[in-house]
Amino acid sequence: MDKKPDDSFEHDLFVTEFPKQGYGIVDYLQGRVHFALLDQMKLMTTSGMTHTEIKKTIIANVTEIIENFDPKK
Repeated sequence: MDKKPDDSFEHDLFVTEFPKQGYGIVDYLQGRVHFALLDQMKLMTTSGMTHTEIKKTIIANVTEIIENFDPKK
């Protein structure tokens, strides 16, 4: 990912922090994924993507991650 030196405003606008206290590891990780997807969808919507384009892109990305997962690594 490319990183811009002055993109902290965008981070504040689009990155939702998930609380760390009071959750087991599975719930915490699922919460982080949930918030990350919501943040990504918010950014994609703001950039002009349609609901259908967002869904297609996210499903393709998640499918690629799952297909490339190697538990031995």
